Amino acid sequence: MGRTIYVVTHPEATHHVDGLVGGWFDSDLTANGRRAADAVAQELRARIPESAVTDVFSSDLRRAQRTAAPIAALLHTDTVLDPRLREKSYGEAEGRPQRWLDERFVAPPARGDRLTHDEGLRGAETKEAFARRVYAAMDAITASGGQHQVIVTHGFAVTFVIAAWIRMPATALGYVNFAAGPGSITTLREDDYFHNRQVAELGDVRHLGHR
Repeated sequence: MGRTIYVVTHPEATHHVDGLVGGWFDSDLTANGRRAADAVAQELRARIPESAVTDVFSSDLRRAQRTAAPIAALLHTDTVLDPRLREKSYGEAEGRPQRWLDERFVAPPARGDRLTHDEGLRGAETKEAFARRVYAAMDAITASGGQHQVIVTHGFAVTFVIAAWIRMPATALGYVNFAAGPGSITTLREDDYFHNRQVAELGDVRHLGHR
C-alpha cells in the first residue's frame, strides 16, 4: 500500500488579519480559520479509509493545534505535538507589525551563503537552523511508519517538510521554496515497491471552495 502523508498548512490566523509578524508568535485561528480547519478535517476524512490507523503530528503553536484538533477528532486519534514543526522564528520581530519587519529585514544575497545569512533581526533563526529542526522532525515522523500520516504545520515550514521528504541535500536548501497557502493540503506519497517518493499534490485548496 505504500505511504501517504498529508501536509496541512494552518488556515487564517489572527496575526494575518492584524498585519503582525507570525513566526513563533502564538496567534490563534480566526473564525474563518476555524471553519477552514473543519473543512480540512472533512476532506481528510473523505480521503483516508475509515479502517486506517492514522497518525497526526502538529506544530505546538496554538494556530496549528487548533487546526489539528478537528482532524484528529474525525480520524479518531490523538495529536502528537512537535515544536520542531513550528514556523521559522523571526526573533525580535514576532508579534510586531509587518511593516516593522519590512523596514529592518536584510534580504539574502542572490548568490553565496544564503543558509546562514543574517536577516538583521535579533534572535531570528537562520534558514539553516530552521531547516535542520524540520528535517529532524521529519526523520522522526517517517521512522514511525504507518500508511497514513497527517502533518499540521506553517506556510514557510512546509517547504522543508517537502524537501526532507524528497531527501533534498542541505546544499540546495538556500534556494528552495514550495508555495502552499493557508488551509491547503499537500500530498506526499511513497510506493511500496521502488520506495520512490513523490509530491503528488502541492497546496490543494479545493476543499475551501477555491478552484
